[in-house]
Amino acid sequence: MKKVVGLLLLLVFAASLAAQGLYMPRNIKAAYDKGTRSLKGVPGVGYWQNKGVYDISVRVDPLSKIVTGSETIVYTNNSPDTLKELVIRFVNNLHKPEAPRYDYFSSDFLTEGLKIKTLSIDRFIYKTDGSNWGTVSPIELAKSILPGQQVQVKIEWSYPLSKESDREGQIDPQTFFCAYAYPRISVYDDYNGWDKLQHLGRQEFYNDFNDYNLKVQAPKNYVVWATGTLQNAEEVLSADALKRFKSSFTATEIVPVATADQMKEGSITAQTEWNTWHFTADNITDVTFALSSQYVWDAGSIMVDSVSGRRVSMQAAYKEGAADFKQYVNWGKYCLQWFSSKWPGVPYPYPTMTAIQGFADMEYPMMVNDASIEDLKDSRLTLDHEVAHTYFPFYMGTNETRYAFMDEGWATAFEYLIGIEENGKTYADSAFKALRVERYINDPSAEQDQPIISMSSQLSGAGYGNNAYVKPALAYLALKDLLGDALFKKALHQYMTNWNGKHPIPWDFFYSFNTATQQNLNWFWNNWFFSNHYIDLKVKQMDANTVQVENVGGFAIPFNVKMVWTDGSERSTHYSPVVWKGTQSINIKTATNKKIKSIVIDGGVFMDTTPDDNHLLL
Repeated sequence: MKKVVGLLLLLVFAASLAAQGLYMPRNIKAAYDKGTRSLKGVPGVGYWQNKGVYDISVRVDPLSKIVTGSETIVYTNNSPDTLKELVIRFVNNLHKPEAPRYDYFSSDFLTEGLKIKTLSIDRFIYKTDGSNWGTVSPIELAKSILPGQQVQVKIEWSYPLSKESDREGQIDPQTFFCAYAYPRISVYDDYNGWDKLQHLGRQEFYNDFNDYNLKVQAPKNYVVWATGTLQNAEEVLSADALKRFKSSFTATEIVPVATADQMKEGSITAQTEWNTWHFTADNITDVTFALSSQYVWDAGSIMVDSVSGRRVSMQAAYKEGAADFKQYVNWGKYCLQWFSSKWPGVPYPYPTMTAIQGFADMEYPMMVNDASIEDLKDSRLTLDHEVAHTYFPFYMGTNETRYAFMDEGWATAFEYLIGIEENGKTYADSAFKALRVERYINDPSAEQDQPIISMSSQLSGAGYGNNAYVKPALAYLALKDLLGDALFKKALHQYMTNWNGKHPIPWDFFYSFNTATQQNLNWFWNNWFFSNHYIDLKVKQMDANTVQVENVGGFAIPFNVKMVWTDGSERSTHYSPVVWKGTQSINIKTATNKKIKSIVIDGGVFMDTTPDDNHLLL
């Protein structure tokens, strides 16, 4: 009897494993249970997200290197919860000596951080100077914010630009990249509540979709570039510069809005002591700006939507002599059109894209901050990668801090795909292997095999980088191979339509693709995102007519099998990742009326950790 009961229990357990879905943390499961998210991969009937309307005025003093500002935020609590605190995020407090950071930073990186002059919420004044604030600071409210209620937050602040520039700070003594330059209300969402994760300098960001009215005061002869649309070009540009700037919005060639000589002559901006540059951007996750009194300014335009005929302004600001940045407008126009029509195949959704020569190789809404690179192909791929981020995380609103693979993985995959068009497949494969895959696959340390679903905020070192960039990019490319381009694009578009302007989490992506393809792809998601797999195939001879390909590493990858016969003839056969569904080995028949000489298996960019066992000489 005990044996029968034991057998029944074993069968029940096996059946439950066969029907197993996807692991869900308790807080994620709760979101689905309460209907804010749906197992169909769409926002649930109870989905909500909060929003701010930001009116920001900042002033940048090039002599003191101090940014001063004031803002009014109208914040709407769309959640069903009563908020008893408001969480303020100021990323640039990373520069404070007391701030925790992921790595060593030099003394030139350190500053005093944020200083609060005044802070009020619905006219109640909160006594704080910000001296005890980190990158995230909760404020206990004098009066709770009820569901559906709006509050008005007013803040006056200042902070110094760090001498050592990275994602923001002083690029040179006359050029500044001002990212994360204003205190903002952190995200309050349906699965974590308030986002209170401190910024450590490596993981990236998670912000609400807000409306922005940004005014930047800068001295004469300083040009300001920013997220959004410049509303008062007539007030801040000279007549000649204005004419060139306006012409660039329809120009198909590069328009030199400001040359190095014109910047030195002071003939670009209005000659009032201070100019106020006014930009607006709605339903976007952040605004960023840069200013310089010496940078060259190029611009042009490209049509990104053949149906509406909509054009986008592509601009670049850089030091004279930067050979790669001289190409940036044309490179940018190409990738804007390519991303709009090919992958992901969604028209670029914003009116501008501006590239600033800096240091970080970092993306922002409608802007990138890129280093100048001597290798022009490498430089172009850097621009491609950062512009690709337009879609993930800005169009989609993903949580980069916790799930970096939801944006970096896509940008890395798109970087590879556009690289094939720009440089040919041979170079693209070689570059992708060298720059992306080799460091991962040749490192057998345990951190490399952490599941992709692991929260990025809990990872560090190479484990973070490869989980954010390399492994998910390969997963998306494997999925593209598995589904075929047409179905893959259909599913990708459905996912993007479902979650544009919202906050998807990984399970929303998984379930959206399941629904769009009308397939249960949980086996693939479990294989790539919830496992400790790696890439390792092995070929061995079974008998005279059969070879076995064993998936030692476990990842469901596509691969080619090349057979060469003794008469010199050969055949290459492609195998989709689907062959690994439910198995870790497959048998391949080699029998013909000819004698086989050799067999080679090749995963292409899916590099093998032990390539020596990928071939047989018979």
